[in-house]
Amino acid sequence: MSKKFASQGDMAEKKISFTEIGEGLWAFTAEGDPNTGVIIGDDSVMIVEAQATPRLAGKVIEKVREVTDKPISHLVLTHYHAVRVLGAAAYQAPTIIMSDKARSMVAERGAEDRESEFMRFPRLFQGYENVADIPPLTWPTTTFTDKMSVFLGKRRVDLSFLGRAHTAGDIVIHVPDQNVMFTGDIVEYHSACYCGDGHFRDWPGTLERIRAFDVDAIAPGRGDALVGKEMVNAALDATADFVTSTFRPVAQVATRGGSLKEAWDAARASCDPKFSSYAIYEHCLPFNVARAYDEALGIDTPRIWTAQRDKDMWEALQG
Repeated sequence: MSKKFASQGDMAEKKISFTEIGEGLWAFTAEGDPNTGVIIGDDSVMIVEAQATPRLAGKVIEKVREVTDKPISHLVLTHYHAVRVLGAAAYQAPTIIMSDKARSMVAERGAEDRESEFMRFPRLFQGYENVADIPPLTWPTTTFTDKMSVFLGKRRVDLSFLGRAHTAGDIVIHVPDQNVMFTGDIVEYHSACYCGDGHFRDWPGTLERIRAFDVDAIAPGRGDALVGKEMVNAALDATADFVTSTFRPVAQVATRGGSLKEAWDAARASCDPKFSSYAIYEHCLPFNVARAYDEALGIDTPRIWTAQRDKDMWEALQG
């Protein structure tokens, strides 16, 4: 390759924040690295998103133990991506929840994603020299199709599939007593959306279904916690703009028979002025363009990313 993926050169340590976004509800954030949510119930704790490795999950647990000594009973995974799920073992949660669709994606492409993301994100997998050394695939103990509720004592937590977006199996987690939501990577804040396994045409509609909840706070997939309706709605608008601004120019190139490199140039012209300062923007853009190009040509199910496909795609964009 003529040069490395941007993510391969991103080795700087990120500053961690732990923000209370409702009573007993916390957002663990780290300057554009994957976020984790914490929901404290009457008698136990639910974690939302596991982190990439047990080492990183340990940083979450340290923060949890600063605010509660209640046991961790549930781990909810909003989708299947390796950097979200491979730290699961650290929590020792007896119940691990995914959507049915997310579980099917673990079976279909989890091993390939694990290898691909290990190659792309060396900082998140620090301490693991080979892909064989990192944790195995994470499997849920419980799945659901559209909706389910979990009770942490008297506190009810509602899990829902609202539509395809970042992946085909994304779920959101709503805590009605505080009107707070954990959205995973459907919503980002001052961080690029990773769309390499996404559904561009569906994503804006899923965002509007989130907006309809009229929540008071959101813990997004990446970026700062969103506290207050103004900040929530600004993030929903910005996420929709990012997705649309990426897809529209790429689709125009693809449908007229243009090359992937031409689509890349068109996406940069559209997105660079608005989003180039966003966290992981350069990390995501090549994968976003490749997926947008495929979707514009009618490929509904995202093609599976492998370490080799990553390299082939990057070489095509450099050429």
